[in-house]
Amino acid sequence: MGVAPIGKSSQKPAVAPNMADYDEACEHFSWEDARRRLDGLPGGRGLNIAHEAVDRHATGPLGHKTALRFVDRRFTARDITYAELAVLSSRFANVLRSLDVGRDDPVFVLLGRIPALYIVVLGALKNNNLVCPLFAGFGPEPIRLRLALGGARVLVTTETLFRHKVAAVVDSLRLDHVILVEAETGRAGTAHHVDFERAMAAASDRFEIAPTDPSSPALLHFTSGTTGPPKGAVHVHDAVVAHHATAALALDLHPDDVFWCTADPGWVTGTSYGIIAPLTHGVTSIVDDGEFDAQRWYRILESHLVSVWYTAPTAVRMLMGAGHDLPRRFDLSALRFIASVGEPLNPEAVLWSSRSLPVPVHDTWWQTETGAIMIANYAAMDIRPGSMGRPFPGVEATILARGPDGRARVREGNVTEVSTPGVAGELALRPGWPSMFRTYLQDPQRYADCFAGGWYLTGDVARQDADGYFWFVARADDMIKSAGHLIGPFEVESALLEHPAVVEAGVIGVPDAVAGVAPREIAFDQHLPHTTSGKVMRRLLRSRELGILETDPSWGESPG
Repeated sequence: MGVAPIGKSSQKPAVAPNMADYDEACEHFSWEDARRRLDGLPGGRGLNIAHEAVDRHATGPLGHKTALRFVDRRFTARDITYAELAVLSSRFANVLRSLDVGRDDPVFVLLGRIPALYIVVLGALKNNNLVCPLFAGFGPEPIRLRLALGGARVLVTTETLFRHKVAAVVDSLRLDHVILVEAETGRAGTAHHVDFERAMAAASDRFEIAPTDPSSPALLHFTSGTTGPPKGAVHVHDAVVAHHATAALALDLHPDDVFWCTADPGWVTGTSYGIIAPLTHGVTSIVDDGEFDAQRWYRILESHLVSVWYTAPTAVRMLMGAGHDLPRRFDLSALRFIASVGEPLNPEAVLWSSRSLPVPVHDTWWQTETGAIMIANYAAMDIRPGSMGRPFPGVEATILARGPDGRARVREGNVTEVSTPGVAGELALRPGWPSMFRTYLQDPQRYADCFAGGWYLTGDVARQDADGYFWFVARADDMIKSAGHLIGPFEVESALLEHPAVVEAGVIGVPDAVAGVAPREIAFDQHLPHTTSGKVMRRLLRSRELGILETDPSWGESPG
């Protein structure tokens, strides 16, 4: 990319990285060793995410440690300890059991970032349910579609969200129970509505997790490409092995860290790294109920002594737009490691962070389907601005030769690996990591189509340099063809972002009768359309430019 690496000298030396030598870690790492770092259910009864995240800490030295610190919009904080979280999640598991909600029954959670969300997710995992957190910002139709595709039996939501987003579509669904948090109207208590607070008060504190096969379904996350209905990616309890390992080596979590993942649990990042991963390490997690505001975020980082921060490139660019001087008004000295996820991190954003924040931002790459970080820039390695980084130990990645559509060229089930550094092709991963999705709900053929020649096909176009670093080019369906050449919009956007007046850019292709596509026009817009996970929605930009009717915006959202 023509940008010099940012060396380790710019990072704080106070705490030694968990992974000091990347090559050595790759040589000795195994998923079996990573699995042994977790406890497993007592008596060898399997592996359960909620036990690893909460119960195993509750009766030991960590029992009185703050697990979750909730910061409301007025900056008032409420702490929940590991012992309290264990009790509350057990109560909710007993609520589900009292309602005859059995193993593998889907439980959907439509809540803001309030304590009930975390209690419900962990309690449902204890009860061996398939848990699906939904983003509370969705409208009625995206919610209805996901509930219908997921065969929801139980929905947990607030009275307000139910009234505004669910009531109009509930008759078309087959819900057995709607559990209402902060019930107001007296609706709770009817045949299908349950008052959350009353049910919790009546439930027992004690709950024994049933034997849990590591391969049993645990999490359901919806994702989609640029068109079509959302896909439901199913993950299993064994995913916790990858959540725990990647939090240690890719996010460099240490026991005394205060961790803040800014993603909403309605997306895979907010579940994997906003709930599960930090709890498995026994650290304190910050949960912010407010909207993005640069001063608010800096204030949270300062006042709660956040040491590890996982956020989105869009947020970093918005902080850039707020200026270099603003972060200097706050004491951010507790920050030890910053990482980003959700879309590629432009080189300029890395360079800005190295000048304006205590430590630079390390980009990571993964997808909803992978369930955990697959490629990263690590604490002990130089950052190559604009690079995704190198594969996580235990993960094998490659570049496959592509056809004219940008996707891997598959012939009779076979694919060809690219051997020349710098040549773009489809990024592919060798299956076998614990958090790999196990199916698309009700769509086994679509799942099968994700694999060829012994590889998982990511749909991302990338290239690998001679040192093993991977560089994102584009989603295959975002590639621009111009005069016979395929151009990735990310590289054009990164060039535009080098100008100090540009905070964000979205690049699309426009049909041209001669060149095929010609990137010749620039339009200025103060409000680019975003997915709720922060990505620029190129599909909507294309629709507007070409006068095409815009479909459900949520179809284009893929936060991982």
